[in-house]
Formats: sequence, structure tokens, C-alpha cells
Amino acid sequence: MTGRATLRWLLGHALGCEPAAIPLRRGVRGRPELDTARGPDFNVSHTGEVALICIGTALERAERVGVDIERVDRRVNTDGLSRRVLTEHEREALAAFDDDARRRQLLRLWTCKEAMSKATGDALSAPFRRIHIATDERLRLISGPEPYTPGRWRLLSVAVPEEFFATLAVWRSR
Repeated sequence: MTGRATLRWLLGHALGCEPAAIPLRRGVRGRPELDTARGPDFNVSHTGEVALICIGTALERAERVGVDIERVDRRVNTDGLSRRVLTEHEREALAAFDDDARRRQLLRLWTCKEAMSKATGDALSAPFRRIHIATDERLRLISGPEPYTPGRWRLLSVAVPEEFFATLAVWRSR
């Protein structure tokens, strides 16, 4: 089953209707959403042939979700990506790690930031270099500009097979 078909099936189950009757559309910057005022917020992430889908059936009205999943062994230009998406403090903290640990920590931070940007709908236009995330005891937002301010976010590590990192971001928009 493809990611889109699975999404329709899950939304149909959550809404009590046939998957083909789910009114999906692409919002600003391509974020999938229901073409109706009612219904749960949801988000999808893909890496290779793996999809992660979150449907926020227990969310309050002003909450939105974003998810991201990445392979732990994904090859990245660590220095280049770090300069593009990490705060100065995050880059300094990464310097203490060996190459593999640095790459893994970068991917962990990236899943947090991308999940958040998907919740807001900002996608890749989010101010990643101004969003400071901590991953020590638990995932948490330390600082960021509106709408990336700490009191409005919950970041959760998603239980996935060990070859992946995945993050769920829940944003209270007001």
C-alpha cells in the first residue's frame, strides 16, 4: 500500500468514512490537509520506502502536528547541513563528537526541526538556524522566533525501528 493510500485508509477509519471520500488537498507549500473545516490534523513523512503518518485525533482545535523520519545511516554533508540548519550553540556542541556521532546528532536535530516546520506549514522556509533544540534528557525547544517559541511546542521521539530517527512535533498555534 502506498503512503497516500495508507493515509486515506487511516483518515477514513478516524473519520468513519470510506477512504475515497476523504477530501484531501495540498495547502501552502504542499502540506497535505483536509479540504474541510472539521477533522483531525495530520502529517506524513517518507524516507525511502518507509512512511510515518500521524493523525492527531486527540488534539485540541488550535494544535497541529508535524512528523519527520530519517534513516540513522543517511549520508549527509555534516558541515554543510550544520551551517544551514543549526544554531551556533548547536554547532559548537556537535564539535565535541566524533564524525559518526556528529552526523547522527545532526540527523536527530534535523528530524526535530523538520517536524516543527511541517507542523507550521513553513516547510523548508522555516528559520532553522534560529531554532535551538536540546536532545540531552528529552527533546525540547530551547528558543526560537515566533511561532517557534518554547511554550507552544511538544517534541516527542517516536518509537521506530533502530535504523531510524523519528520525531513528532505538536504545535499550539494560539
